Amino acid sequence: MNTDFLTLTTYFGERDRGASGLVADELLDLYGSQRLAASVLLRGTEGFSQRRQMRSGSLLSLSEDLPVVSIAVDTRERIESTLELVLGIKRRGLLTLERTALLEGESTAPMPGAEAKLTIYAGRQERLSGVPAFVAACELLHRRGVAGATVLLGVDGTRTGRRTRARFFAANTQVPMMIVAVGAGELIAAAADELRELLHEPFMTLERVRVCKRDGRLLARPHELPASDAQGLALWQKLTVYTSQSTTRDGRPLNLEIIRRLRASGAAGATSLRGIWGFHGSHAPHGDRFLQIRRHVPVVTVTIDTPARTARSFEIIDELTDEHGLVTSEMVPAVRAVDEAKRHRGLRLASHDL
Repeated sequence: MNTDFLTLTTYFGERDRGASGLVADELLDLYGSQRLAASVLLRGTEGFSQRRQMRSGSLLSLSEDLPVVSIAVDTRERIESTLELVLGIKRRGLLTLERTALLEGESTAPMPGAEAKLTIYAGRQERLSGVPAFVAACELLHRRGVAGATVLLGVDGTRTGRRTRARFFAANTQVPMMIVAVGAGELIAAAADELRELLHEPFMTLERVRVCKRDGRLLARPHELPASDAQGLALWQKLTVYTSQSTTRDGRPLNLEIIRRLRASGAAGATSLRGIWGFHGSHAPHGDRFLQIRRHVPVVTVTIDTPARTARSFEIIDELTDEHGLVTSEMVPAVRAVDEAKRHRGLRLASHDL
């Protein structure tokens, strides 16, 4: 396991433009030219930013300006050199850096007493005995007792340094997708070894998380973090809520109610991403099926904020997930709100023992 890796994530709008075109294209062109080990571009469904601007596919007037998330993973050296170029793209949005470990080799060391998030980057059309590989992977994770897993479909990205993007009238077999699984460290480690044998050349990373809620049951609260570390660098927290499109609260999808309440509370921002397959808690793996009228796909909602505001956001999320959902918490060591009018320099990683 190589621990000297970083994940670079950017949040912005689908219609945002830089100096030479759409920001999404500029970022993925950059990741392709830098031949990053793994990257993926995900289209969100709803969200809002620090400027309180709401982006939603459910509102006709805003349906062409959905939130977009790009994720890139490589060694710390390569991500930090790419970061300088990313900050040079004129845009608005949020940027985060997170420490991650690359899983490689025959065996994965277990994480006794800890909980972990396993992220798998694989080809979207990969199949096993006629079954989509992501379906087989979720079945395996569910059998192994992992708390939850969600499959997110990419529209662009890189795999092992090669750029791949979705196109009309193409099989798009190599366009990357993400499978995100969370659960007990020893269960995640055992499943990762099996998934390595199951999938074709998967790129897998591992990060520590805290599982706070599962199926309405409070297991733990997010870590109580100070505003900054011993060096004076700001600390941030991420809350992730895994729900289903069919789960409602007060007559609207649960993820929309979470975003509405967070926005009204003054939270810094939130983004929802719709998956195509997955499970959480005791529910069996599920997704859209042929001739199905009502959508029954997993949804992931992410909010990143200061520790103080995260504590307030968790109270809202705790109330809204009193019966359904899987909620996790993570420390984020570096966050930058990007403004196109400002000149930005590098980003330093904060440290804190959890």
